[in-house]
Amino acid sequence: MVRKKIKFHGWVQGVGFRYRAREAAELYGCTGWVKNEYDGSVTMEIQGSEEQIGQVISAIERGRFIRIEDIEAKTIPVDNEEYRFKVR
Repeated sequence: MVRKKIKFHGWVQGVGFRYRAREAAELYGCTGWVKNEYDGSVTMEIQGSEEQIGQVISAIERGRFIRIEDIEAKTIPVDNEEYRFKVR
C-alpha cells in the first residue's frame, strides 16, 4: 500500500475530472481525495497499490474532454484512517 500526492496540469477543470477520478478510485479500490486548485490544476491524494493507482490514472486519462499535459507525483505517508475517496 502506497499513498501519492499527484498534481495534474492541462485541461483538467470543468471537464468532469474530479468525478471521473472518484468513480475510477472506487472501481479500483483506492482511497483519498481530489480537488481543484486556484491555478487551474487538480490535486489528488490517492492510496492503494501501485497497480491500482496506475489503473485510476489511466481511467482518468480516457475521460472525454480531459487532457493531462503534465503530472507531478510524490510518495507520502499512508493514512490508515481513510476508508473512501472524496471530491473536495
